[in-house]
Amino acid sequence: MHFLSFTSIVLLQLTFLGVLHGAKWTYTGPEGENHWSEHYPYCGGAFQSPINIKSELLRFDPTLRPIEVQNYNLSPKEQLTLGNNGHSVQISLPSKMYISGLPQRYTAAQLHFHWGSSSRPTGSEHMVNNKQYAAEMHVVHFNSDKYPNMSMAVDKSDGLAVLGVLIEIGEFNPAFEQFLKFINGIKYRDQKVQVPGFNIRALLPARLDEYYRYDGSLTTPPCYPSVLWTIFRNHITISRKQFLSLATALYSSHAQDSVPVPLNGNYRKPQPADSRVVLVSFKEGRGLHGIPTVTSSLVRKQIVQQLLVGDLADLADEGLYQLLPRGSEKIHAGKKKDLKNQQSETLAKSKQQTLNPSLWKKSQTNRSVGKLGLAEDALCYVSLEQRVFHQLKQSHAETQLVQALRDAVFPDLNLKSYLDCKSDLALPAIRHILRGRPPTDEAKELDRSLTKALMNQKKTSTTIKQSVPVTKYGGLSPATVPRKPHSQGYPHPWLLPMEWED
Repeated sequence: MHFLSFTSIVLLQLTFLGVLHGAKWTYTGPEGENHWSEHYPYCGGAFQSPINIKSELLRFDPTLRPIEVQNYNLSPKEQLTLGNNGHSVQISLPSKMYISGLPQRYTAAQLHFHWGSSSRPTGSEHMVNNKQYAAEMHVVHFNSDKYPNMSMAVDKSDGLAVLGVLIEIGEFNPAFEQFLKFINGIKYRDQKVQVPGFNIRALLPARLDEYYRYDGSLTTPPCYPSVLWTIFRNHITISRKQFLSLATALYSSHAQDSVPVPLNGNYRKPQPADSRVVLVSFKEGRGLHGIPTVTSSLVRKQIVQQLLVGDLADLADEGLYQLLPRGSEKIHAGKKKDLKNQQSETLAKSKQQTLNPSLWKKSQTNRSVGKLGLAEDALCYVSLEQRVFHQLKQSHAETQLVQALRDAVFPDLNLKSYLDCKSDLALPAIRHILRGRPPTDEAKELDRSLTKALMNQKKTSTTIKQSVPVTKYGGLSPATVPRKPHSQGYPHPWLLPMEWED
């Protein structure tokens, strides 16, 4: 056991050193994205980006306000640094630029690009209903209300906000020419030039009120799941000549290297949705008829409270469905009590729990859960090292570093995102909540039921994985889960009727 502990600690330290000292990575080959998690474990973990923004993931959120960018129109007297970091073209941005309208102020740090190649001009990272665009621009901001700089914010769950702009080949874009005309000065890795300031707002779409919003990660190592993504619905265009200046003029190698390596195809493939939903600020448009409206944050908090301190006997059979955000209007024919009465009882209990802090504290049993107790720095390495080590020690599998990190982080991430109305509540997160309760017979029975459901779900996913999206955690995409005859009428097929002893 002593050797196991030592090995686990060494593995963790090596991983952290790999991040701190920048292990080499590329998009293809032996250091390509399929191998990123060997040095950067978050790249194999939860809530990764980019994603394929499919219609079934969308939820309309009427509270989303237009994006407001401040001080984006820079004077030519302000000098910006344009650089080639070996992975992308990057422009440094002054701290006076920021986004308003989010829960905190997010201050601009830099913008960069991802693009395809001259032979394959499709290089956006995010896709919309399987459509990949020619390129994508990311304007990166950090939470300056809570963190002093980008490096302190980058590994926090609320650390970053990124504006994503999809780029198509079409009309010439004069705003892009403001920096593309200097691109020959940064042909090789680590080269930098100074460029005059210009109107950064002109790089964005005309409309900033229509966008997709979801919780995700950096799309490059170390892949921290710390990004609030805003992907604008409307794309912008650049000319073919402008695209080719990105795709053919740059190298990811140094000037002194004997064999120059072209810099193109610098995009990561789409990642699993991991129970997330994509909020949208718009409801009209082709293919958007019948898009559901997201459940309110208050209702979701009440749902979590019910799971934490409610009477678990009330969760048996059909009573469980009223706690879930979608499909609760569908009730199995064999219901045991009137739904309206049951909903009233549940809400009354939730209010009572809200007004009774001692009951809430007692229910926590020193376990943090989402906004109702989740540590704000839960994603930073310092706080995670002990949790991951504990996970490895329990599983006696010191080589399963990525899986252990995923298992330690996912429930907290899912719950935080659920409370922010940006995820469905996943099975592992529900089990995580229930383990915060005293170990009563009812709690054990429900946990066993959920465990069995998860196992059945994995078996089902094995037989249909060729045609149905499956998450890394054994969860089927909610919109595409096939329903078996015996679960007809259940909005969440993994929640089947449970048998309870009187």
